[in-house]
Amino acid sequence: MKNNTINKEEIEKFSKIAEEWWNPLGKFKPLHKFNPIRISYIKDNIIKTLGLENKKKPLEKIKILDIGCGGGLLSEPMSRLGAEVVGIDASNRNINIAKLHSKKSNLPIKYICTSPEKFKTDTKFDVILNMEIIEHVENVDYFLKSSSNLLKKNGIMFIATLNKTLKSYLFAIVGAEYVLRWLPIGTHSWEKFIKPNYLINISKKHNLKLDSLDGLKFNIFKDEWYLSDDNSVNYIGKFIKN
Repeated sequence: MKNNTINKEEIEKFSKIAEEWWNPLGKFKPLHKFNPIRISYIKDNIIKTLGLENKKKPLEKIKILDIGCGGGLLSEPMSRLGAEVVGIDASNRNINIAKLHSKKSNLPIKYICTSPEKFKTDTKFDVILNMEIIEHVENVDYFLKSSSNLLKKNGIMFIATLNKTLKSYLFAIVGAEYVLRWLPIGTHSWEKFIKPNYLINISKKHNLKLDSLDGLKFNIFKDEWYLSDDNSVNYIGKFIKN
């Protein structure tokens, strides 16, 4: 359906394990390990691109929209860095978990159960986060168009996803889901993975110009993620709206 980006099967899949969001040893353990590199990448790039000072709360007054926010794993650190954060997710259970946790954390994040095409707001955001969400939506083109409409001119959109390669199938599905059991089986569908060139071309259609593209790799010995030139599995792009 053209005017809808919600994939009900994907929403149900994540709704079922919503209670696990804030358990660093639970079903979202890989995301907890992934979070430090995501936070530093986003923070450093916003500071650099928008010419901000690297102070204690460098993202003060920056309006961020976290699309597919889940339980708020990225929304909360962005709020702690001073940003004015709105998190949206199509799963009501995810939003309820996020609201509860941000209340406990005493953070002024606004959470709404919606999708970008249905989100009614007069606000244009400085930054939009589309992190590990695009491979779960129904219509990538329409999703990016709807997301771009919510971004102000010269604003930044971060998109993190998985490349569609044999290596990504072996690492992200066979390895992470079936062998290492890092993720519940069925978390990802390789058919929905996205090649960088495809993402760049669709983004261009919606006034989003690629600024940088980095691979993300996991160091099994250090038990941490790091930036890499290899984007054959995980990668993150920074786009500027023109």
